[in-house]
Amino acid sequence: MISRELAVFAYLPGEVSDVPAGLLTLSEEGPISIGASFVYGTRYLARPNAIEIDPVSLSLKKKDELVGAELHPASGLLLFGAIRDAAPDAWGRRVIEAKRKVPLNSLPESEYLLAAGSNRVGAIDVRSDINSPATHGLLSDIHSLEYLIEAAQRIEEGQPIPARLETFFDAGTALGGARPKATLRDEHGKLWIAKFPSKSDGYNIPLVETATLRLAQLAGIRVPELQDPIVLANGTHVMLIERFDRVGAANTMTRRHFISALTLLGCPEADSPRKNYVDIADAIRKFGAAPMLAHNLKELFSRMVFNILVTNDDDHLRNHGMLWVPQHHAWELSPLYDVVPKPTLATERFLHLGIGQQGRLATLNNALSWYARFGLTRDGAIEAIKDVWSIVREWKGRFEEFGVSGSEIDKISSAFRHARDIGGREIGLF
Repeated sequence: MISRELAVFAYLPGEVSDVPAGLLTLSEEGPISIGASFVYGTRYLARPNAIEIDPVSLSLKKKDELVGAELHPASGLLLFGAIRDAAPDAWGRRVIEAKRKVPLNSLPESEYLLAAGSNRVGAIDVRSDINSPATHGLLSDIHSLEYLIEAAQRIEEGQPIPARLETFFDAGTALGGARPKATLRDEHGKLWIAKFPSKSDGYNIPLVETATLRLAQLAGIRVPELQDPIVLANGTHVMLIERFDRVGAANTMTRRHFISALTLLGCPEADSPRKNYVDIADAIRKFGAAPMLAHNLKELFSRMVFNILVTNDDDHLRNHGMLWVPQHHAWELSPLYDVVPKPTLATERFLHLGIGQQGRLATLNNALSWYARFGLTRDGAIEAIKDVWSIVREWKGRFEEFGVSGSEIDKISSAFRHARDIGGREIGLF
């Protein structure tokens, strides 16, 4: 077993540069993680604008007790949740492995953490030591998209990457999720995530995902800023979605600390299918900013209903996020992301997370069964369902407005459900 000490830095609210936050120690046996510990820096604890790295395991509620204290992940986790969120996920790991020409999942967690670079998600960074500078790497622009897609295709297929594409690696190593993507900088210095098609796609996911998020926005759900998908010379669509963990652009850019609901619940990833939306609601009550609590709980309920109506069963805990609110020293629900309809002929459908008294069964009456846990009255919950349904029922016309072709609409039509078929009548929607 090898113990490796790494330095954790934080970009504090309103500040462009970073400060040392503490020391992270990882115990590893090759690619296998054994455990982790963390010690906050004394100077960091003294800062009035210090952000808590992890609300469950590294809370700053009792700063006086943290000086020199060695902290460990809650619930027997092998890594702190917020550090896990700042590490590369499936796609980022594939990029790192392709760059280093090593087998899948063969590196220690410490190597993945360091290789991700400083453009990672959120407002923390992990480096080899306290004197190491940030490694932002090369961020591509719109004109590099064709090269990025070529590199992504080679990574997906397990092919060697030619030297001429090496410089485009840095744009994708820090991002989460399983789909090919990269961070781009526009002419104003603003950062965007470019999401590419995958070889396994059955339909135009970049175009459809953009349209689905715009549909959610019409239903009153907060989504990141979106650009119209870019169409390359070969007809390939590329989705462009803002990095909502960044504020401003160019030299004035600051960061917002981000964690996933997986971190907020303090559980291992394998437990995600056993959790439910009410678990997230309870965690928001515990860690959320009080002035935003009622709005966040209602919006979480609306997102659950939206996922039911569009058959988005990729609603796992890492696809729900929280952002740090400095003025309240607490958390708020992040904008919606990673929502993709799943075409299926199944009559009985399920989401990844539990919905209500009938578990993961994706029906509106099941969604209504725990309305009070979202701080809603029964009438208020039904009204929220009506608001979402009134928009989703028009999805075909809306998608046409958003540039989705008739053939693509046909491919995904089975994902969209009519409210009367999934409990709408039982709850008085008609």
